Amino acid sequence: MKNPFSIAFATGSRADYGIVRNYLRLLDSDERISLSILVTGSLLSEKYAHQVELIYQDGFKIDAEINIDLDSSSNAAVTHSMAVALDGFGRFFATKRYDLLIILGDRFEMLSVATAAAIQRIPILHLHGGEATFGNYDEFIRHCITKMATYHFAATEEYRRRVIQLGEHPSRVFYLGALGAENCMNIQESEVPEKVKDLAKGKYFVVLFHPETLTGASTLSQINELLAAIEAVQGFQFVFLGSNADTHSDIIRDRVYSFVQEHDNALYYENLPTCGYHYLLKNSLGLVGNSSSGLIEAPSLGIYTVNIGERQAGRVRGNSVLDVACKKDEIYTAIESLIQRNGKGKIYNPYYRENAASNYYNQTLAILNGLARDNYHPKVFFDIHWKDGEDSMLSFRNATNVR
Repeated sequence: MKNPFSIAFATGSRADYGIVRNYLRLLDSDERISLSILVTGSLLSEKYAHQVELIYQDGFKIDAEINIDLDSSSNAAVTHSMAVALDGFGRFFATKRYDLLIILGDRFEMLSVATAAAIQRIPILHLHGGEATFGNYDEFIRHCITKMATYHFAATEEYRRRVIQLGEHPSRVFYLGALGAENCMNIQESEVPEKVKDLAKGKYFVVLFHPETLTGASTLSQINELLAAIEAVQGFQFVFLGSNADTHSDIIRDRVYSFVQEHDNALYYENLPTCGYHYLLKNSLGLVGNSSSGLIEAPSLGIYTVNIGERQAGRVRGNSVLDVACKKDEIYTAIESLIQRNGKGKIYNPYYRENAASNYYNQTLAILNGLARDNYHPKVFFDIHWKDGEDSMLSFRNATNVR
């Protein structure tokens, strides 16, 4: 057999690794593929529970652990971490080449990974491009990664069209659904911690809240509004999960930790394994916060979401999402409405497509089989044909020179 294709997946957080886990297993089980994981960001941080151990437990080969001196106390600290990541991955890719590098989403450390790989002419497959999140710097980071990538798996048709609008050739942009919308339904209870199983089903809410980094909103004011609303709700537990590593996430973490210490009906878990989180969410009364998980995964589990503020503004959402401002009264009213609803009502998930992981795997194989043709030509910008004198698109240009 000829040498297997060499693929790497770069990951910096519990979220993106959990999303692709089943997809990675399919790739790893194929003898035509040599799969490696490149680890950075919060997965290597003790503050975030050193979650890289989960990847080792899953049995994947890890080619690199690049610590980036993660610090989310300010924007300057974040850009320093990005610089460390760029230098580390730049040096790594100078000596280690892959046939394909898979990157998910929009984390700031992933921008550094993508830049280093693109400079070394390593083809990038980008997952979850074309999405809009106007309240966070993930918004422009995601689109920057799109421009460095050659292949794209989009979660909705709207997002696929947006990637094409950014100049990517339609033949390399695929609408395959969101992996998270499917794999959250395949919970392995053997991987669920006992502390999660012991919670009374249908008697608690999950709270997952992150900073808004582009709106100018005060992170301290926002978390105080959320906690005030939660404090007003009687008779239910609230299970908080750790915030991600965005700027000022430490403010959220500190306030939540203090709140939990002072309230008997509040719990805090810094991190949970993927199945543990999905089990927790499935058996809750709803998700409260501003995580993309509330829009993408929760609907597949039959769970409603109180989506707070502007962090997810612009992202496609189904009928299970209740959008509210980050104000105590609005949050409280939405939580009470979920209590009254008690999970009743038919939920539609716009991110779900059947057999998403298998379709991701099969499309990846098709990409690999075409690499011999594509790998030696620079990517060209795909222009959309516009109607003269009008700001409305007439049609996609019928390009024949795909390079």
